[in-house]
Amino acid sequence: MNPVVVRNVRIGEGIPKICVPVAERTEAGILKAAKEICGVPADIVEWRADWFESVSDPEKVTDILRKLREILDERPILFTLRTAAEGGEAAVRTDEYIRLNKTAAASGEADLLDVELFAEDEAVRELVADAHAQGVRVVASNHDFKGTPEKEEILRRLCKMQELDADILKIAVMPEAPRDVLTLLAATEEMTSSHADRPVVTMSMSGTGVISRICGEVFGSALTFGFAGRASAPGQVGAGDLNRILQLLHRSVRI
Repeated sequence: MNPVVVRNVRIGEGIPKICVPVAERTEAGILKAAKEICGVPADIVEWRADWFESVSDPEKVTDILRKLREILDERPILFTLRTAAEGGEAAVRTDEYIRLNKTAAASGEADLLDVELFAEDEAVRELVADAHAQGVRVVASNHDFKGTPEKEEILRRLCKMQELDADILKIAVMPEAPRDVLTLLAATEEMTSSHADRPVVTMSMSGTGVISRICGEVFGSALTFGFAGRASAPGQVGAGDLNRILQLLHRSVRI
């Protein structure tokens, strides 16, 4: 598997990288949260722009990205406009979704762009091509809050992301029972060992699925999400605790 290198962070190699979200409504809240993240072990910072009260204004989005870059220095920034259909705050039309994501890619400040798999195939292809032209990497994503699909369906979605030329393949599912977590982990292992030539990111949400957020080095998930302040999804672990657990598992795996 080829790692994705973003500002010297090698995603898909070694210990799973920690991504911490910023999910605030106001500019002041966003910048305050970003400053707090500087004090925690975060490899990547995700700006959940769907929370931003002025997200429909491209100039304000670009200005926030510029200010985040000043605060975060060389930490990679992942721009995410999570739609309501995937558990986010943005109720936008496809054309607005495309426009705002292209704004982020063109800003010169975002390193990674989250593109939802079910946004429509043509929209995904357009955004992937545009991001790559700007030197921005794409995280194709799918969030299933209704349950956990069968292993074959999880694999199908991840393989489709790869076919659409996303750089990182991400899926999050909701477990109804512990066996659903096993399904997600089995799909992760098979995807990384038999299908993927690029990093895969998977997680089972809620408390039941928390184990999936810490065992990526064993099963193949290259990135995990922790929080400093506001969690952006059920089951996230504090970034400090997450780092300590990942380091402990890493030492044990290497023995």
